[in-house]
Amino acid sequence: MKSFKVADFKAPLQEFDEATPQPSGTQVLIKVKAAGVCHSDLHIWEGGYDLGHGRKPLSLKDRGINLPLTMGHETVGEIAAFGPDVKPTDQGDLKLGDVGLVYPWIGCGKCATCLAGDENMCLTPRSLGVYCDGGYSDHMLVPHPRYLLNLKGLDPASAAPYACSGVTTYSALKKVEQHFDTPIVMFGAGGLGLMALSLLKAMGGKGAIMVDIDGRKREAAEKAGALATVDPKAPDALEQLAKKAGGPIRAVIDLVGNAATTQLGFDCLTKGGKLVIVGLFGGGATWALPLIPIKAVTIQGSYVGNLRETQELLDLVRAKNVAPIPVTKAPLNKANDALVQLQQGAVVGRTVLTP
Repeated sequence: MKSFKVADFKAPLQEFDEATPQPSGTQVLIKVKAAGVCHSDLHIWEGGYDLGHGRKPLSLKDRGINLPLTMGHETVGEIAAFGPDVKPTDQGDLKLGDVGLVYPWIGCGKCATCLAGDENMCLTPRSLGVYCDGGYSDHMLVPHPRYLLNLKGLDPASAAPYACSGVTTYSALKKVEQHFDTPIVMFGAGGLGLMALSLLKAMGGKGAIMVDIDGRKREAAEKAGALATVDPKAPDALEQLAKKAGGPIRAVIDLVGNAATTQLGFDCLTKGGKLVIVGLFGGGATWALPLIPIKAVTIQGSYVGNLRETQELLDLVRAKNVAPIPVTKAPLNKANDALVQLQQGAVVGRTVLTP
């Protein structure tokens, strides 16, 4: 089995050649068909998050991420073998040779949060590609068949991002669903933004005003059907947002998550509006605290999505024939190059590794 692992934070990925594992217990062995290169992978690769305000960066090593690690949490694979303890009732509609999307946001499976179906919020996570080995490999072990969602004909490379950017934006959009009759302002027109734009349309939303500093990404958003775009660095960005919205802005989804985007997002909201922060770029909040109660604004974080939402997402994609985001395929041995290009902001849409 060939894989590319983070052996040291901030160092190039290293190629590993190991024996292909055999599934034990309820595990499922898949042959990887596609693995998305996500912005979250950059934070893992770099080893932490910038917390702003002069605070020490949040160390992923201190949070239990051990090296070497095979990243990749947007993975599609062909079922190669089931573990000996997998029962026919566990398999559902899956059989050998079927192609499935891996749900990676796995918890302990025992706590009240996991038992309620919100494993993505578990305090002792076992997320694939984050805490356990993921899809930057030609094979991968999945703990149980329930974490494999049958693609039923969807293209593997186009579907891989649904495991993160897809379910992340779907879950965030559900948090502002009551405002779908007005334009939603979204910060970040990269892979997440383009995914959110297509899903918003499929979910019946009026549309989105996309905000991004990169002209190429704004152009991609316009081609994908954005109502309007705004350069946040423009001196009149706030005025542009108000004018292009054509009325009070009630919902903002920030897919970037830095001090500048959250500030502009907060400023453009009307009274009673909602700011949903998804992005993990880093930094510290700059809001004037009295304005939070004065504007009665809700500020909510949104972390990926649960297994139920991922299945809902795939059903929506099929039912509404949702157009995929732009995908650039790359061979597995270009994993490091793909990370560097993403770090440099050179990727429109998503790079997907195709072993």
